[in-house]
Amino acid sequence: MPIIVIGGHSRSVGKTSVVVGLISAFPDRDWTALKITQYGHGVCSANGEACDCATTDHSWAVSEEKDRLGESDTSRFLVAGADHSWWVRTQQGRLAEAMPRIRKILATTQNAIIESNSILRFLRPDLCLTVLDPHTPDFKDSAQTFLDRADAVLLHSVENSKDPAWQRVSLRPVIGRPMFEIRPPNYVTPEIVEFVRSRLSSF
Repeated sequence: MPIIVIGGHSRSVGKTSVVVGLISAFPDRDWTALKITQYGHGVCSANGEACDCATTDHSWAVSEEKDRLGESDTSRFLVAGADHSWWVRTQQGRLAEAMPRIRKILATTQNAIIESNSILRFLRPDLCLTVLDPHTPDFKDSAQTFLDRADAVLLHSVENSKDPAWQRVSLRPVIGRPMFEIRPPNYVTPEIVEFVRSRLSSF
């Protein structure tokens, strides 16, 4: 069972769109998709706004998405062709407590694709892609910590841009890794599909 992890240095850089694109590109893979959201102080890491992600009685929650209208990220996974879609919500720093439930889900799936950086602290995927947008200044600590785990980088086009907006960020961990330019709204190019296909060929 292959596991793919899609990470990124900030919110709104296209992680969900990459997951959707890969699910669509490999419709025969019977995907189970997971989105991991961490929250703290009433603010969601998905968009930085006040949210209802927090659970009142637990430090984490896991819910299966059933809606296929495409209005939420996890619903978009189903619309793209995933067999199952799950939303994992945890307090900041409490993902470890949800890992037994996540591992149980992964144990029952043919192919898994996970949108998260922090999951890399607890498992080693068969393929990890990270999405970087030089125009977005925020660079999460988790993205920097696990940057060296990326097998390839999906880099937003830097046309008409002199320098990345990031501050005090080193890309040395991914020097020499395959790098694919993306131009939204096209987040998954034929070259990316072929790269992923080659990595999945043994599964």
